[in-house]
Amino acid sequence: MAYQPFDLTGKVALVTGGNGGIGLGMALAVAQAGADVAIWGTNAAKNAAAKATLEATGRRVLALQCDVGDEAAVEAAFAETLAVMGRVDGCFANAGISSGKQTPFTDFTAEDWHRVLRVNLDGAFYTFRAAARHMKARAEAGDKGGALVGTASLAAIEGAARNEHYAATKGGMVAMVRALAVELARYGVTANSILPGWIETDMTAKSVANPKFAGNVLPRVPMRRWGTPEDFGGIAVYLMSSASRFHTGDSLLIDGGYALF
Repeated sequence: MAYQPFDLTGKVALVTGGNGGIGLGMALAVAQAGADVAIWGTNAAKNAAAKATLEATGRRVLALQCDVGDEAAVEAAFAETLAVMGRVDGCFANAGISSGKQTPFTDFTAEDWHRVLRVNLDGAFYTFRAAARHMKARAEAGDKGGALVGTASLAAIEGAARNEHYAATKGGMVAMVRALAVELARYGVTANSILPGWIETDMTAKSVANPKFAGNVLPRVPMRRWGTPEDFGGIAVYLMSSASRFHTGDSLLIDGGYALF
């Protein structure tokens, strides 16, 4: 008999920032594994394009515009997700922004700092809180289980000069996920974070296209290539599946070996 735990048929995944990059890579993989998928994003055109891509898998797909840094918007989007999809089994808090510029820490403004924290950390909090409430209530009704997955970053564990606000949000993500893993274990809910290395996405396009940057970074990647969104499909399926039901509180580094070399 074939090994079945990676079959996600009957489950529903929610992926914030699921209209592109790593988020879309994860959403596509879990859909191909049988899950129905809800994606949230702020760009309506990207949402529509991603929805079409995901619907090609034959799964039910919901695409909503949602700014995860807005508490009320998250609550409304989660309620609509439940109304349409019926449940959420895997919640991927993936939406995030970069600083957009390389400013010395001594020149940071409060606006610079809070702009990044609002989306990357506050947004993850609002998203996870909504999902945790749903999963806890479901468990108390006799239906235990669920997976919370946060997209952190290599910046959580390495010194990210001139990017302290981004690093702080990703370190905070790792710490929050570890705490959730302990608190929610009694409900059968796992919580893990993913730490991507240098991945070729819209967010990193300018850096990847910079010859000096590429010349400094790629030689330090043992795989000798940039990561791609597709490289995160397998881990998304695993963390949402019953194969990982005893795997919680972990930080999974996916960087082609960069941190080792």
